[in-house]
Amino acid sequence: MAKKPSPKPGNKAARVARAATPAQPTAARFLEQLKAHQSNAELKKYHRFFTFEEGNRQDTFMGVRMGQVFALAAAFVDMPLGEIETLLESHIHEARAGACSIMAKQATHKSATHARRAALSALYLRRHDRINNWDLVDLAAHKVLGNHLWSSGESRAVLPQLARSKDLWERRTAIVATMWFIARDELDDTFRIAQLLLEDPEDLVHKGVGWALRYAGTSDRARLVAFLERHAARMPRVMLRAALEHFDKKQREHFLGKTTAG
Repeated sequence: MAKKPSPKPGNKAARVARAATPAQPTAARFLEQLKAHQSNAELKKYHRFFTFEEGNRQDTFMGVRMGQVFALAAAFVDMPLGEIETLLESHIHEARAGACSIMAKQATHKSATHARRAALSALYLRRHDRINNWDLVDLAAHKVLGNHLWSSGESRAVLPQLARSKDLWERRTAIVATMWFIARDELDDTFRIAQLLLEDPEDLVHKGVGWALRYAGTSDRARLVAFLERHAARMPRVMLRAALEHFDKKQREHFLGKTTAG
């Protein structure tokens, strides 16, 4: 998975965030600065990527460009765990995105200790109820949970547990977390979790699995081909198409011809 570039020195959002870096990086101050970037035009754009439920007060979009959210997260990167949890509790989506970005930045910082990564991973899992959309999972699952499991050498039993969860976002976390392993040429968990999720009912889980399989294929194409030969007939079409993105037309037609899934 390609690493997202850091804000460039000339980036306006990054300059604003650096200039406003607080002495005490609290959730309240993060929200204050977030509100300063609110834009009705930006709010309209979110309708392209998210489903808005009428009257849903648990997930409110303010209308802040994600580049500005990430720049603020970089400025507030020293936020204590308790304040991060407070930020996660916000009903504002961009605030929770900021919290996930802060966790990811802390977990992958060169000075991150085992204890810090473990604490971040524990927070991620304990407050997964607030990590309740595809973008929030994708911001932190691999960098927080996957990173901790890989670097600590601890049991990865939590991944199949998440894959069997009734919550679709926990199931997406199970597969997205393995992206950290794929980047280090460890593919066993990705294929194991993908197999558990082959018949998942949710489209956003299908896409996550297909994305991970495609990425695993860049490390070991033969293993992906073998997996598809065994399981393509059971795979939802959106999952299979995502996994096949780097295949040529003949190979795509071969595997797409195997599936009858929707």
